[in-house]
Amino acid sequence: MEAVLRATGLVKSYRGSLAVAGVDLQVRSGERVAMLGPNGAGKTTTLLMLLGVVTPDSGRVELVGHELPKGRGRALGQVGFAAGYLPLTERMRVREFLRMYAELYGVTHAEPFVRQGLERFGISHLAGSLGTELSSGQRTLVGIVKATLHRPRLLVLDEPTASLDPEVASRVRLGLLDLVRDEGTALLVTSHDMTEVERLCERVVFMARGGVVADGTPSDVKKRFGRGDLEDVFLHLAGDEPPAEHYIAAQETDRPA
Repeated sequence: MEAVLRATGLVKSYRGSLAVAGVDLQVRSGERVAMLGPNGAGKTTTLLMLLGVVTPDSGRVELVGHELPKGRGRALGQVGFAAGYLPLTERMRVREFLRMYAELYGVTHAEPFVRQGLERFGISHLAGSLGTELSSGQRTLVGIVKATLHRPRLLVLDEPTASLDPEVASRVRLGLLDLVRDEGTALLVTSHDMTEVERLCERVVFMARGGVVADGTPSDVKKRFGRGDLEDVFLHLAGDEPPAEHYIAAQETDRPA
């Protein structure tokens, strides 16, 4: 499968403090990848570098075939981003809001794309609703639809199911799996909900103290740390300082071929 995201040797420091220390990451078309780690692990800084928002001190990022930062404008036309905390325009109806964004993305004849997105995530009945009439879960669903209108090759999701009830979280998950299957879209997800990660993602990349310490299937990562579930891995990394040789081994043995 073709790589839609390839990062090598990313390093970033802030005020003399090393935030990211030589991260490598590759995501292929149709992959469902979670980037995980406790606060301070470096994943937010890494994500910002992957999207070209922050320039690394050293290293290279290639996003959907375009090297950053020079090709960022062209690359982002093929990338979607969604997060539950992003605001919606409250005084527009959902259909109008989505149509506007489809046109901003350069989608011609936007209505079929809007209709398909609403159907995919089971919210066609909200098409005529104002933003002020939506619950937080419904806003999240509309935000994800907005991020997928242009059929991105890579969809980045920051805490996509945070604070959602199980029914809405299930709808998000099923819609995303449908998107991957039908469009070949790759997912890059950050989340603190380890159960949701195991349901949605086929590969997890764990970061701690600025580096990648594990990269593999959920079962492989659990086995590597001798833990029963991903939450135990998360708590282990949040509470313990892995030895330096563990970082080296993780970087050398856990990278995808």
